[in-house]
Amino acid sequence: MRAEKIAVRRSFGVIGGLGPLASADVFFKLVKATPASNDAEHLDLLFEQRPFRGPDGTGAAFDYTERKLYIFDMLRAFEKRGVDAVILPCFLSHTFFDELQANTTLRIVNMVEALRFHVLRRYPGVRRVGILSSAYTRDKQLFERYFTEPDFEVLHPRPTAERGPVDAAVYGADGIKAGKLSGRSVELLQGACGDLIEQGAELILPGLTEISLVVEALEQYDIPVLDSNLIYAKYAVSSSYDSIAKPFKVGVVGGVGPAATVDFVQKIVSNTAAARDQDHIKLVIEQNPQIPDRTQSLLGNGPDPTIALYATCKRLEADDADLIAIPCNTAHAFVERIQPYLSIPIVNMLTVTAEHLSANFPALREVGLLATSGTIDSGVYRKALEALGLIQVVPRPAMQTRVMNAIYGPRGVKAGHTSGECLQDILAAAGSLIDDGVRVIILGCTELPLLLPVDEIESAGDVRATLVDPTRILARRCVAYAAQASKETVEHIARA
Repeated sequence: MRAEKIAVRRSFGVIGGLGPLASADVFFKLVKATPASNDAEHLDLLFEQRPFRGPDGTGAAFDYTERKLYIFDMLRAFEKRGVDAVILPCFLSHTFFDELQANTTLRIVNMVEALRFHVLRRYPGVRRVGILSSAYTRDKQLFERYFTEPDFEVLHPRPTAERGPVDAAVYGADGIKAGKLSGRSVELLQGACGDLIEQGAELILPGLTEISLVVEALEQYDIPVLDSNLIYAKYAVSSSYDSIAKPFKVGVVGGVGPAATVDFVQKIVSNTAAARDQDHIKLVIEQNPQIPDRTQSLLGNGPDPTIALYATCKRLEADDADLIAIPCNTAHAFVERIQPYLSIPIVNMLTVTAEHLSANFPALREVGLLATSGTIDSGVYRKALEALGLIQVVPRPAMQTRVMNAIYGPRGVKAGHTSGECLQDILAAAGSLIDDGVRVIILGCTELPLLLPVDEIESAGDVRATLVDPTRILARRCVAYAAQASKETVEHIARA
């Protein structure tokens, strides 16, 4: 029995400092609410607190951005420490709860939802609920979002002065935040509760975590007020927490070359069915032009790029990418070396291009390839094509020299040129392949689609050939993977 309890023990991160007294109270009540017969059976609780200047209760002259970023930094820290869920003991921060939850994979335990669940379960006949909240939270209608009509009517104390009685009780010089848990603060809250009862409130909920510190004092006046902090703690301890499906993210090894990376990203965007910004795919791009030249390495004239490629992929892996795309054909000669050491897959541009040809040109046998000499010498395209029964055809040596000049020459595409000498060179090489009987040509260097952004090309003899753009095929495959992941996420939510 004991081993079973230890096996299912969960850990919570508690974001303190929002205010310190109330955060400590929630921490204590989490321990109190945990069903445990000895110390070892308690929850793992990580309490983080870095207090900063908070609001004064009016919402005036206070930048809530600071609070948002403080909480987000805490969430990121808890993510790294592997907690199961996060406790956020601050109603004000729940006014931007959805913003926080959308940007973390951790489940944040919702305090207002906990109160709603408790009221529905324990007080099924209650309809009028009084809320002791700050002016800011009231203006944001936080409780109205959860205690909705027609099931509930939310009531707030009527202000009796410029600062309402609840704000004065909590934020005033003699308020709870100042450590005053009796006297003036309780008197003000007693008056606010009386006003709520006068309005017809059947139950009163603290909408400021500090108020739970004086609930026992209010109960002495027969006020039907609940301890929000204790309810929150019990709800957190008794609930189960599935991991949140994060948005699918494509990691891009960029800078190989830089212009080709931009072209690839543009093709990701243009091939995504989206009606608004938020429908597009999440991308993380590690633009690393300092990765040594792949072609020079394969030809024995330059340093090995393996470590640089691997380091770039590991950074993408660390940034939660679900897969990696490398918009560089030649770099795929090194993929087999590094893939076994990654926890996420590299989508092989060459393999998906060969699959595209096999699916769309069933009668095809010979395929032309315009690529760097390094790509050709490595045999990576030849192997991918042969695996599907296709034969690679490359330019003759003189024409291959012109291909390399079109790519690497002083007036080549890697130097930023897309017309003139480089275009004439690549057109000549493509024409030679057509003259050799090729009718489908792979643009096997990611810069070549920048020179030939067309689907077909015609030789001097008026014979046409289809141009295949691996960059576009890779982009479409990444989009398809992202769409499938989104569909599976929707189905998972529907089954839950």
